[in-house]
Amino acid sequence: MQKSIIITGACQHNLKNVSVEIPRDKFVVITGISGSGKSSLAFDTIYAEGQRKYVESLSAYARQFLEQMQKPDVEHIEGLPPTIAIEQRSSTSNPRSTVATTTEIYDYCRVLFARAGTPHCWICGKPISSQHASQIVDSIMSLPQDSKIQICAPLIRGQKGEHKDIFTTIQREGFVRVRVDDVVLDIKNLPKLDKNKKHDIAAVVDRLIIKDTIRIRLADSIETALKLGEGVVVIMTQEPGDDKKNGGIGGWKDIVYSEKFACDEHPQASLEELSPRLFSFNSPYGACPSCDGLGTILEFDEDLIVPDKNLSLEEGALDAWRKGGKRMNIFYGRMIGKFCRDFGITKSLPFEKIPADIQKILMHGTDEETEKKFGTYFEGVIPNLTKRWRNTSSEYVKARLHGFLSEQHCQTCNGTRLRKEATAVKISGKSINEITQMCVEESQKFFEQLQFDAEKTLIAAQPLKEIKARLKFLADVGLGYLTLDRRSGTLSGGEAQRIRLATQVGSGLVGCCYVLDEPTIGLHRRDNDRLLGILRSLTDIGNTVLVVEHDEDVINSADYVIDIGPAAGEHGGEVVAKGSVKDICDCPRSLTGDYLSGRKQIALPIKRRKIKMSRCIEIKGAAENNLKNIDVRFPLAAFVCITGVSGSGKSTLVTEILLKGLKRKLYNCGEKPGKHKNILGTGQIDKVIEIDQSPIGKTPRSNPITYTGVFDLIRQLFAKTREAKIRGYNPGRFSFNIKGGRCEHCQGQGTKRIEMHFLPDVYVICQQCKGTRYNPETLQITYKGKSIADVLDMRVDDALKFFSNFPKIVRLLKTLSDVGLGYMQLGQPSTTLSGGEAQRIKLSAELGKVSTGNTMYILDEPTTGLHFADIHNLLNVLQRLCDLGNTVVVIEHNLDVIKIADYIIDLGPEGGQAGGQIIAAGRPEEIINIKASYTGRYLKKYLTA
Repeated sequence: MQKSIIITGACQHNLKNVSVEIPRDKFVVITGISGSGKSSLAFDTIYAEGQRKYVESLSAYARQFLEQMQKPDVEHIEGLPPTIAIEQRSSTSNPRSTVATTTEIYDYCRVLFARAGTPHCWICGKPISSQHASQIVDSIMSLPQDSKIQICAPLIRGQKGEHKDIFTTIQREGFVRVRVDDVVLDIKNLPKLDKNKKHDIAAVVDRLIIKDTIRIRLADSIETALKLGEGVVVIMTQEPGDDKKNGGIGGWKDIVYSEKFACDEHPQASLEELSPRLFSFNSPYGACPSCDGLGTILEFDEDLIVPDKNLSLEEGALDAWRKGGKRMNIFYGRMIGKFCRDFGITKSLPFEKIPADIQKILMHGTDEETEKKFGTYFEGVIPNLTKRWRNTSSEYVKARLHGFLSEQHCQTCNGTRLRKEATAVKISGKSINEITQMCVEESQKFFEQLQFDAEKTLIAAQPLKEIKARLKFLADVGLGYLTLDRRSGTLSGGEAQRIRLATQVGSGLVGCCYVLDEPTIGLHRRDNDRLLGILRSLTDIGNTVLVVEHDEDVINSADYVIDIGPAAGEHGGEVVAKGSVKDICDCPRSLTGDYLSGRKQIALPIKRRKIKMSRCIEIKGAAENNLKNIDVRFPLAAFVCITGVSGSGKSTLVTEILLKGLKRKLYNCGEKPGKHKNILGTGQIDKVIEIDQSPIGKTPRSNPITYTGVFDLIRQLFAKTREAKIRGYNPGRFSFNIKGGRCEHCQGQGTKRIEMHFLPDVYVICQQCKGTRYNPETLQITYKGKSIADVLDMRVDDALKFFSNFPKIVRLLKTLSDVGLGYMQLGQPSTTLSGGEAQRIKLSAELGKVSTGNTMYILDEPTTGLHFADIHNLLNVLQRLCDLGNTVVVIEHNLDVIKIADYIIDLGPEGGQAGGQIIAAGRPEEIINIKASYTGRYLKKYLTA
C-alpha cells in the first residue's frame, strides 16, 4: 500500500499550483494565516476529490440521490484513501435533532426500553401487566348502562397503500363495517385510499349497547377481535347523551385493550405491545399530540405583552393592545375601562402593583369560580390574542402578533416530547425522557450500574454495549457536560464537530482519511490532551488524520505540519514550510514558525484600563441551565473575558441571559432571556451588538462592500461622472442586483449554472458579460479609466489608493484594511469567505460607524479560524473599540486573548451540573493566584514568560 498521499498541481481557489506529499496513517496539521488556502487544500481539494471518486464509483441511479461535489482544480492526487470530513459548521437547526439522536444513542435507548422496559400505569404509577379476555369484558361491562360501543380489531397501523387485499379479507370474514382513519364506513361503499398516505384500518366486529344481558355476546366478540387484531382490541365508546354533541357525530372515545399490558385499577391505562416507535418523538405513535414531539409550543408571553411593568393600564402597559388603529385603540380602551370598574382597580395603578389574582384574570380571563366571585365575565388578553392569531387572514396582523409569541414548554408532556404511554415505561425506575435529561457523565454512571434479570440481560446486552461505547466517546472528546436531550441547533460549531468526531470514532473505520476543521474550538486548554488522545487513536488503527488547526498544543503534537502562506488571498496559496514542528520553526518565511519559536508574540498590554465597578451591568440571580443563582458584574468601558472549562455556563450567561436580556431591555426584543431575577445598569449603554462568525450573506450577491455600505458610495460616485449624467444613469444603474445595468443573461451573477443530472452541476463564465456581471452600456462608464466591474475586482488596499480623494469611501475601506483584510477583493462573494473573515468584516462595519462610546459588543470565541497573526490584528481592533469608551465582552479559551483582558470572569469548577459558579473574577494577575481556577493555572505561564 502506498505510504503517502501525493498531490500534484492543486490550483483550487487561491492555491498556486501546490504539490505536496502527505504521509498516510499519520497525524498531519495544515496551518497558516486566515485566507491563505488551508481549507482550499484540505476540504476543497483533498476531501472533495475523495468524495467525488467515491460517488462516481456508484451507479447512475444512486448518484442522482447524492450531493455531488465538483472536481477540484488539481492535476492529480495519488494514494488517496476514502475521505470523511468533520467540519466546524453548526449542526442542523432542525428542532427534532438532539445530542442523543445525532449519536444514535436515542435509537439504542428506544430498542432497550421496548425490549427490557417495564410499563407502568400513568395514573397510579403501578407496574401494569397483560389483560385476559375476561378482564377486558369486565372492564367494558363497568361502563355506564346504555353506553354505545363498537368493537374494532386493528389490522393496519400507519401504513401507506390502498390496502385492497385487507378490505377483501374483512369482507370475506363476514364483517360489514370497517373503520378507516377513525371513520366507520360500510364495507361496500369504500372510497379509494390515497396510496401515498399512511392509513389506520380496523374491522368493526360488533356494535352493542351496554346492558346486563350482553355479556356472552360481548365475550365472543372480544375473543374474535383479539384473534383478528393479534392481541389488541379498540373499543369505541359513546356514553348516554354524548351522541348529541357535534351535530350527532361526536362523543366517541377510544379505549385500547391489549392482552399484554393494562392496569387493573385503571383499564384506560393500557398499552399495545411495546415497540421502539412508541419511544420516538418523530413518530405519531410516540410523539406528544399537543406539540407533535417538539417539546415546546408557541404561546403568547406575558413578559412580551407587558414589557414595562412600571406602566399603568392607562399609560399603555398592555403593549399588544396598544399598537393598533384608532378604532382598535378606542375599543380596547373601553374594554380596559370596564375591566377596571368590574374588578375594583384604577387605570392609573402601575401594572406591577395590581394584585396577582387580578393580573391573572386580566391575562387569562375568568373561570367559573372568578365569574361567581366578581359576577362578571372577562375574556382575557391572551385568549383574545390567541383568537385573533388563529382567525386573522392578514399577514400584517400575523406579523405584529408574532412579536408577542415565545417558545414555551408544552404543558401536556412537560417538555418530554413523548406521549404519557411512553414516559410510563421505566428501567430501574427511570423513564427514557429522564435518562435523556441527564448529562453524558450522569448517564454513563446510570448505564454502568444497570442490572437486569437473566432473560432481560441477554436481550439488553447489544443495545447496552452500543450506548455505553457512544457515551464513552462523547466523554473522551470533552462533552461529558452535555445533556442528551440538548437540541443540536443550540450547539456551538466546536461541540457539533466533536459530536460527529465521537460518532466516527465509534464506527471503528480503518484505512480512511479524516479531515477536521479546528477540533479544539470551544475546548479549554485543560481538555486538549483528551482530544489529542482521540485523534491519535484514529491514526493508531490505520487512519490518516488531516487537521486544519492553529492551536499551539495541536501543532506541537503533529507528526507532520504543512504551513500555507505566506499571506492571505492572492498573496497566499503556497506551501511555505513542511515537515516537523522544528522544521517549521526554523523556516524564516513561515509566520507560524515565527510565533511557535517566539520570534514574534502577542505582547501584554503596557497598562490595563482602570476598572470602576460603579459603572457596570449587573445580572442578579442567573439560574438558567446549570448556573447556580449567581450575581455577575460586567464592568463597562473595558475588555472583559469570560472563561471556564467547556460546559461551565459561559454561553448561557453571556448569550442566553446578558445578550437576550439587554436586547429585551433596550429594543423590546421578542427573544426570551434565560432565567434570572434582574439586570441592573442597562441605562448606561445604548446599544448591544453581537458579532459572530456567521456568513454576512447567504448568496454570492453579497460581498464585503455591499455589507459595509461602501458600494452605495462608489455607485453614487459613478452616477456623478459626466457620461453617466448625459445618459441619465442613477446609482441603481451600477447595481448587479436589479434590472437596468446588470447583465440579464446571467442576472448579474457573472456565471451560469449548467445542470448535468448524473454529474455535478457545472458553473461556466457568462458568455454575454464575460463574468463582469454588467451589460456593455454600463461598463462604458468609467472613473479614472476603471469601470464598475474593474473596481469590484480591486483589492481593498489598491482601492484605498484609487479612491484617496474621497474621505467617506477611504474611511470605510480603511477599517477593512485595519482588520487585516487589505488583500480581499471588493466584490468577493460572501459565500467564499471564511468564518474569521466574515467576523472581521462585521467588526470593520462597526468601526466605520460613528461611535457613541456606550455600546456593548459581545463575541463568542472570536479567535475561531484565526492564526496567531490574525488574532494580533483582531485584538488591536477590539482594543480600539474599548479605547472609544465601548465595552467588549468575549467568551474565549485562547490564552493570548485572555492575558490581555482588563477583567476576567472565570466560571466552573467543572462542566454541566458541577459548573455554573463564579470561581474567580478580577484582573489576570489576580486570577493566576486562585488555585481553584483551571484558567489561572494555564494563564500563569503567559503572564510570567
